[in-house]
Amino acid sequence: QVQLVESGGGLVQTGGSLRLSCAASGRTFSSSRYAMAWFRQAPGKEREFVAAITRSGGSKDYSDSVKGRFTISRDNAENTVYLQMNSLKPEDTAVYYCNAAYGVAVPTKGGPYWGQGTQVTVSS
Repeated sequence: QVQLVESGGGLVQTGGSLRLSCAASGRTFSSSRYAMAWFRQAPGKEREFVAAITRSGGSKDYSDSVKGRFTISRDNAENTVYLQMNSLKPEDTAVYYCNAAYGVAVPTKGGPYWGQGTQVTVSS
């Protein structure tokens, strides 16, 4: 129904920046009807929420650990959600997953649709 493909991950030094992209597609997908989010999971840690955006883009939410450094945005015409990551820290190292849910907002633990993830590594 919905397929999500992340891109933009890589290796960056502390203080650097990366922009992740998530391209959504599917027979029933309409970007204006799906809320989107980013989660991440580091080795040995549980998956954690990073950022979310409502289907209209009118409201955004961030975890305290990334607030002020990361920015989530979306381009509904391109069916794409972005995560601009600035001032990266080693603790940001994780696999980042795109997530989607049909509706205004993404549930706390994420919606039912997940991408395969993209690795972000921040060197010390």
